Amino acid sequence: MTGSRRKRPGDSFDTIEPPGDVELVAAVLTVTGLVEFLGVLSGSEVWLLGLLVFLPGAASALGTVRQTTFVAVWTTFVVTASVLLRDRDSGHWFDRLLLILFTLALASTSVYGCHRRIRREHAMLRLRSTAAAMQRHILHPLPLLTDDVLVNGVYEPLQEDRLVGGDIYDVVDSPFGTRVLIGDVQGKGLAAVGAAFAVIGAFREAAHREPTLTALVDVLDAAVVRHNSYAAHTGDDERFVTALIVCVDVETEVQAVNCGHVLPHVLYDGRVSTPDLEPGVPLGLAELAHEPTTVGWFEFPEGATLLLSTDGLTETRSADGAFYPVDERLSEYIGISPTELPQALHDDARVFADRGGPHDDVAVLTVRRSRHL
Repeated sequence: MTGSRRKRPGDSFDTIEPPGDVELVAAVLTVTGLVEFLGVLSGSEVWLLGLLVFLPGAASALGTVRQTTFVAVWTTFVVTASVLLRDRDSGHWFDRLLLILFTLALASTSVYGCHRRIRREHAMLRLRSTAAAMQRHILHPLPLLTDDVLVNGVYEPLQEDRLVGGDIYDVVDSPFGTRVLIGDVQGKGLAAVGAAFAVIGAFREAAHREPTLTALVDVLDAAVVRHNSYAAHTGDDERFVTALIVCVDVETEVQAVNCGHVLPHVLYDGRVSTPDLEPGVPLGLAELAHEPTTVGWFEFPEGATLLLSTDGLTETRSADGAFYPVDERLSEYIGISPTELPQALHDDARVFADRGGPHDDVAVLTVRRSRHL
């Protein structure tokens, strides 16, 4: 089964694809012939050879070390042979010597620069490979299937080369039903990523242990508080995390706790509805709450699609400052497959923002009862 996740870790780092050997040789011979032809026409054959010294530099930026070495040797040979064989009786021998030395220096520098570039690219590839392996353990690749639900979606950090953004999600098949988490860490940067890791780790452990969603939320809040305590000692900013936790079991109604997060949507029988969940305080701020955590219930019948998102979707803005109309767009996309819906909404939001892309991390999930598939 194929999910609709937009990108996988490592996709955003593109190494330079070197040209083929035949392509390279053809290009070098063409440039050499062109320089020679222009030299004959202008009567300044030797001096136009100076144009060839830039060939190794171009090769070092695009080709392999072997290809760059070939271009460097070829350029040095052509320039040296031309200088020594043409107009040997004329003066300016010192200038000609300087041209040969300059060609040798630039050729050597190009080979060295290409070697450094290739080594740096390999190091980055290893780093991205490690990051990809880490992210598969931090944010499980979509789709995710349990006995109760199938979860599809799109996840895209604002900074594509980041391991994981401030938006988080997870799905746990617990003894109490399938528990789905979607959240958004306040702020950006590594400190925000650290808070995201703290919540995900606590959720995976406590979702199996805590029988109620209120107890589960208390554990997640405590995890953020502990993270903030550590951050304060290291000089980092403290964070809070908005979150929505949903529990789906065999009953037609599902439980949910809203910790200051974007409300979910239910698509069913050609209609879009928004469950009325009591808003709570974000994780990490429970001590400021005047009321205890409240569990809400709403209908999630067979054949319905539950849409969960972060404010990276709802707060996408157009050029004139208007917010992306999620409810209106959902009404237009209500007939689309739940597998394709997250990507369709994400792409539509990018067009709405005049192709400027999202202004924040984006996570959009669809949840379907697996028994109805």
